[in-house]
Amino acid sequence: MDVEQTALPGIGLRHEFTTQSGKRVGVVSHRTGRRDLVIYDREDPDRVCETVKLNDEEAEALVELLGAPRIVQRLNQLHEQVAGLVSLQLPIPPGSPYVGRPMGDARVRTRTNASIVAVVRAGQVFASPGPDFVFAGNDTVVVVGSADSTAEVADILAHG
Repeated sequence: MDVEQTALPGIGLRHEFTTQSGKRVGVVSHRTGRRDLVIYDREDPDRVCETVKLNDEEAEALVELLGAPRIVQRLNQLHEQVAGLVSLQLPIPPGSPYVGRPMGDARVRTRTNASIVAVVRAGQVFASPGPDFVFAGNDTVVVVGSADSTAEVADILAHG
C-alpha cells in the first residue's frame, strides 16, 4: 500500500492512502499536536466528506485499537523468518512481586535477553512500554526472545 505524505505549510503534515474498496483516507498531523482523521469524496479527491478531530489521548487510543492486531501479525511474520524466535503472552499473576512496580524493576532484558514488546490490560494494548510502565495484576505481557529466555521471563514475573 502506498502512503502519500504531503507537507502543509503552516499546518503540519498529511498522510493519505486509498483503501482496497477505493476510499481515500488521510490523517492530518497539526503542528499543535492535534490529529484529524479525514475521509475524502470518491468523486472529488480534494473534497473532504468527513473529519474527525482527535486530541492526543483519542489519537493514541485509536492507534492502540488499530495497531494491536498489526503487532501480532508482524510478530507472526517475524517468527516465520527467524528460526528460534518465540513470542509468548504471559500473564502477570495478582501475587507477582512486580504488581504495582515499574517494568524496569524486573530488569527482564538485562537478566534474560528477552524483550517485552507490549502489555495488554483490560483489552487496551500498550505497545513498546518503557521502563517506567507500572505493571498491574492480570496484565498480559507480550515477550519476544528464545524459548529459554521467554520461559525465564515467565518465572521472573511470577516469582521475582
